[in-house]
Amino acid sequence: MTSFVLADSATMVRRDLTRMVRFPLMTISGIGTSCIFLLLFTYVLGGAISAGDRGAYVNYISPAILVMAIGGGGSATAININQDMTEGVIARLRTMAVSRVAVLSGQVGGSLVRTSLSLLLVIGVLFAVGFRPGARGLDWLAVAGLLVLVTFAVSWMTAAFGLTAKTVAGANSLSLLFSFGPFVSSAFVPTDTMAPGVRWFAENQPFTPIIDTLRHLLDGTPVGDTWILAVAWSVVLAVTGILWSRSAFMRLPNR
Repeated sequence: MTSFVLADSATMVRRDLTRMVRFPLMTISGIGTSCIFLLLFTYVLGGAISAGDRGAYVNYISPAILVMAIGGGGSATAININQDMTEGVIARLRTMAVSRVAVLSGQVGGSLVRTSLSLLLVIGVLFAVGFRPGARGLDWLAVAGLLVLVTFAVSWMTAAFGLTAKTVAGANSLSLLFSFGPFVSSAFVPTDTMAPGVRWFAENQPFTPIIDTLRHLLDGTPVGDTWILAVAWSVVLAVTGILWSRSAFMRLPNR
């Protein structure tokens, strides 16, 4: 039974990656959006925000750019799943001898591969504009582990968005939460510079501990207890996405 599920999941992953190759625009869009914001904050706004030290500011915002790239990958996942649903592909798969677990896990697996490749490209752009991390070997392993965990969580949440939205545009709009949510966090300015109400929200939402943990790891400085919140939020989002996706998938009509 397990081998059957794994084989079906591998097939669905290959299908997702084949679609990425044939229709690369969504992947390019996700990368391009995060890179545009990187260039905007580095060369347009960064001089004023950082008091002229653009190099230090690039290091400061790099974690946010990586998280935004993950959000862009999630948008592609939501759109792909919603297209499959609205075009009847998922309904057809539900009537075939295909593991129901594999239909969604294959999409998430493809999202992990697609987003990981996007992150590598974004990191290359970060280095090109002056990113100079102080991370060592173990720090980079921790960065990679956290990025994969966050990608896993976002992929399942956006899979749920794709299954519950009525249209592709609706799925895309819901998934923008993960692309633009970092703006109300410690992504681009310290939270202690914000108005009291905004500061409270920024300090108590998922993106701030995730971004702060990545920032400390990339700087090679002590993380403290921040990583616990980052992992906890990621796990909560992943479990929520899995349960929500499963529930939405089981409620779909066979047609």
